[in-house]
Amino acid sequence: MSSRKKNPSRTPSGKELRIGSVSLGGKEPLFILGPCVIEGEKPLLRAAKTIKAICDDLGVQFIFKASYDKANRTSGSSYRGVGVLDGCRMLAEAGDSIGVPVTTDIHTPEEAEIAADFIDLLQIPAFLCRQTDLIEAAAHAAVSAGRAVNVKKGQFLAPWDLAPIAGKLKAAGCTRFCFTERGTTFGYNNLVADMRSLYWIREQGFPAIFDATHSVQRPGGGGGHTTGDGHLAPVLARAAMAAGVDGIFLETHENPAKAPSDGPNQIPHKALPGLLKSLLAIRHALS
Repeated sequence: MSSRKKNPSRTPSGKELRIGSVSLGGKEPLFILGPCVIEGEKPLLRAAKTIKAICDDLGVQFIFKASYDKANRTSGSSYRGVGVLDGCRMLAEAGDSIGVPVTTDIHTPEEAEIAADFIDLLQIPAFLCRQTDLIEAAAHAAVSAGRAVNVKKGQFLAPWDLAPIAGKLKAAGCTRFCFTERGTTFGYNNLVADMRSLYWIREQGFPAIFDATHSVQRPGGGGGHTTGDGHLAPVLARAAMAAGVDGIFLETHENPAKAPSDGPNQIPHKALPGLLKSLLAIRHALS
């Protein structure tokens, strides 16, 4: 009997993806952790060092994340970030200072080329996941710079709709990629997280990450801004880990109430150790 049948919650693809010094799809789960948006060099470095200390204490591997531009804010007057060049430089320096890989969203083919000089995992936002020019540019940039690509599944796609996106990446020469589930929208300012999606993504041979904090958003539900059910993010993260997902994406902030973007859904730094411990316990129970 195969190991897959003995433990169906483990990765059906059996595919392991190296991203810098960490691994996705191996024995241990990978976490993507960091604030929603870059607020400046000092806050970014402070967050990186805090998260690094927490993860070192637990023996957790992680990628540090933050966005240099929140390009799809609900309101045009909302804070967006520091820009691609400064943001990628800040993020790379923060990652180097703590010795971990980094990731961030890219939005245009031009940004893909810039980011690849700094960023270990180029992330395609969910709303842009079918933009062929962006996918191809990210693939080419990743191959040229020795990076990997993470595509967030659009809120409007079924899990099996990722196969054509994978085909675009492969056609452009990129075989080092993964997908992130972040909920499905049926309108009315809400998202639904279907844990079956994680199995179906991995069944196709793709490493899969679950984005727990964006999955509890209520886009535009705050009357001109995005709100959400942040208290449910740990619940969904635990469910995803029980489903055998390869990695968990969690946005975390020292004071979510004062975060300039997506504060209602970010995990406070002080709550992060307990949540990570519970997720590790679930993963190890499945081993």
